[in-house]
Order: sequence, then structure tokens, then C-alpha cells
Amino acid sequence: MSVVRLAEIARNLGILVDEDAEECQRAKACADEITSKINNIVQFKEEELPLQGEILLKLAKLDKEECQLKKVGDKKIEDYKNDLLMEKKKLREEQNRINMSTAVSCFIYAISTPERTYFLKWMRINLENRSHEVLPQLREMYKQKCQSNKEQQCKNNMEIAELDKKISNSSLGVEHFIREMSQVYEAAISLPEDAPSRKQLEHLPRLCAELLLDGFSFELMDGDSSNIPVEWITSVFSELNTLVEPKNKIMVVTVLGVQSSGKSTLLNTMFGVQFAVSSGRCTRGAFMQLIKLTEEFNAELKCDYIMIIDTEGLKSPELAQLDTSYEHDNELATLVVGLSDVTIVNIAMENSTEMKDILQIIVHAFLRMKEIGKKHKCLFVHQNVADVSAHDSNMRDRKFLLEQLNEMTEAAAKMENKLEFKKFTDVMNYDTETGDHYIPGLWHGNPPMAPVSIGYSESVYALKKHIMEIFKKYKPSDITEFLKWTKDLWSA
Repeated sequence: MSVVRLAEIARNLGILVDEDAEECQRAKACADEITSKINNIVQFKEEELPLQGEILLKLAKLDKEECQLKKVGDKKIEDYKNDLLMEKKKLREEQNRINMSTAVSCFIYAISTPERTYFLKWMRINLENRSHEVLPQLREMYKQKCQSNKEQQCKNNMEIAELDKKISNSSLGVEHFIREMSQVYEAAISLPEDAPSRKQLEHLPRLCAELLLDGFSFELMDGDSSNIPVEWITSVFSELNTLVEPKNKIMVVTVLGVQSSGKSTLLNTMFGVQFAVSSGRCTRGAFMQLIKLTEEFNAELKCDYIMIIDTEGLKSPELAQLDTSYEHDNELATLVVGLSDVTIVNIAMENSTEMKDILQIIVHAFLRMKEIGKKHKCLFVHQNVADVSAHDSNMRDRKFLLEQLNEMTEAAAKMENKLEFKKFTDVMNYDTETGDHYIPGLWHGNPPMAPVSIGYSESVYALKKHIMEIFKKYKPSDITEFLKWTKDLWSA
């Protein structure tokens, strides 16, 4: 029986139903108004969220080319840069010519009202329901195509790549609406200062900063175009800083690992947050969330907020079809590792070979970071370990892991031309005694009917305590420093 039906029965029995509260009803009406228009997700995105399709991909490419200058050829660098700027300007003008869609203006209106928390919750529920209608069939087709006979391999590869695209285009979440807002804002910022449409949109970053303080997650890096909207993020963080000053000290924790290895669940358990756990759609890109510390913790950690960054799984099969997937992984790993004070590297025992690739990505990231002179703490979390006394019996595995890390560091150091780095510990704070945590599987038995294992929460709690101990030795940074650091890292 659906919960909606249950509510009707409850009303007849005279039981109070929370959803009947006026603000909740108003918010639901707003959310329904937007989501009722969605018949075909891909079409809806093209019509109602037009600024983030092809245009955004082109802009992201131009941004990267501006820093990397790969295709200069025999042009003068100055001329080439000017050409790129002109192209960007054209794309921004194109964005400005597109009127804001009804869905986006409804969305902006709804998050400006006092009942926005209800609204975002209803939006999430409605959008997930929509995705659940579409994704299972696409996934089933994907599976069949992958399993069908070998002769048609070439034809199938094309079809599989098509399906991949469809699957990633059929995911629609609140973050897509906020991403559209960010593009509307970035396009408006490119206008002259006294332009009326620029004035109308100057309040958007503040809305987003308020959402961050309310505990909603914020997209730092857009997973579809691997792009960071720098102007937007600058404005949001400046507003955030204004809202919380002088209590603006933060510490950053990040989790990295292969797709579907339980990263989001780990963060959700550790900090009581709600990152989207793959209910039909995995995290794409990097999302952050702020957690306010209580007075007593403030004094102990000398910081006001903990920022947690959840990333999409590296080595994701959906992206493996694309030529740029390894670049995308490297960028993502370098970025989030560079931003964090503590990086949790999540290893599920089954995929240790894939993990090696990722560790290599991370070592490259750390080598580049080392230049900027920040030495980060690295913790390895081994999930789904059956034996709780694993720490002692796995001493050999840890030695082996460290040997592999050292080999990789040496290889990576050669590639980056930094021969002074011989060992992993030259690059990272890692200690074989305390740097590894073993966490049993989340389920006690086989899901879906299995209870959650108590051992999971206990081990995660121990990990959290360890992280807090590490934080006590660190000096927190404030929000403006974090912002500067993000921009430097992104251009690097």
C-alpha cells in the first residue's frame, strides 16, 4: 500500500497527518507544478534546462583550453587567447538570449519562500519517482546488449555508448535545477554592471548559500561537463562567508573510491547527512555539505564547520566508453584531494586491481599538491571485511599495500619529473599502524530483508573519532582561504 493511501485512512480515523500542514501543502503544490510537466526526461531537460546541455559542454572545453593551450598551433598565444575569449563571449550571449524557463523561475521562487525545505524534499521524491519509471528499462537493455553474442560486438558497442548517454541523460535531480541557476547567473554576470537582468539575478548566490547552511548539498563540480562554474562558486562562498562571519573556520573531509563501493553510505552514517545513495542514480561530480559544530566541539577543534565532499565513483563503467574518462577521473581526484584535510580512500576488497589505478591517480594528484606545500592525511578504509580482528591479521596486506604505493609514487614521480619523491610517505601523511580501518559489510545477511549490521556503525564511529583526533592537530582554514584554494587548484 502506498503512503499516500495510508494518509487517507489515517485522516478518516482522525489521526493528524503531518503532510496536511499548510506550508507543506503549498510546497508540494509548487513541486508538483514543476514535475507534472515531465513526460520525457531528456526532452524536459532540453526545453526547460537549456543552458546546461551543449552550450555548457562547449564552455567547459573553452575554459580548459584557455589554461592548457593544447591547440595553439602556430598562432600567437595572445591572439589565440583572444579568440577563445570571443568564443566564450558568443556562448554567453547565446545563453543570455534564452529566456529563463517556467520550471526554473518556479524553482527559484519556491526556494525563496520560507517553506523551501519542504519544497526541496517533495522535488527530490517526485524526481526520484520519475527516474525510477525510466531507468530500470534502460538498465535492462544495457545488460542485454552487453551479454549478447560476440559477432555483433562493433554494432553493439555503438549501441551501448548510445544507451550510456541515455542513462546519464535520464537522471534528473534537484542539482540539475541549481546547475541551471548557476548558468543563468554566470551568463548574467557577463553583462554590463547596470544591465537590469543582471540586477534581477544578483540574489541567487545568497539563496544557495542559505541552502548550504540549511544542510543541503551543493554541487562543487558538475559531473556531466566536468566543470566548475568559478564565478558562481565565488559568489556563493562570498555570501556564505558574509552569513557566518566571524565563525567561518572549516575543516574538509573527502571520500574517494570506485563506483558503488559505499562511499556515500559511509559519509551518511558518519555524519548523519543524506547524500543520495544510489537509488537508481549514482553521484556524478563532487558534492559538498556543511556540518555545523556545537559550542563544545568548536573549542576542541578550533573550527566552526566541517565540510564533507562526496565524489562520484572513479572508474565508472558508464564513463569508460568515453575517451576522456581517465582525464575526468584525474581531474576529480586531484581537485578533491587538494581541497581536503583528510582523504578517506575507500577500498572494497573485491576490486583491488581497479583500486590500484585509482591510487595511481591519487598519487599523481598528491605529487602535484606537494608543490603547493600542503601535506594531507590519508586514511584507507577497507569495506566488507568479514573478520573484525582484521587489523592484526592483515598486517601483511598493509605492508603489501604500502609497497605498491611506494612503487607507484616512484613511477609517478618519474612521470612528473620529481625524482626526490621515493616513497608514498614523502607525499602523504600515512601510517600503516593507524592509517587503515576495517569495516564489516553494511548488511547482516543478504539484502533486501537483511538487518543493518551493528558492527558497521561501530566501526564507522571509531573511524569518525579517529578523524576528529586528526583534526585537533590541524589548523583550520577559513571560507575565503578555501575559495582561493579551490580556484587556484582548478586552474592548476
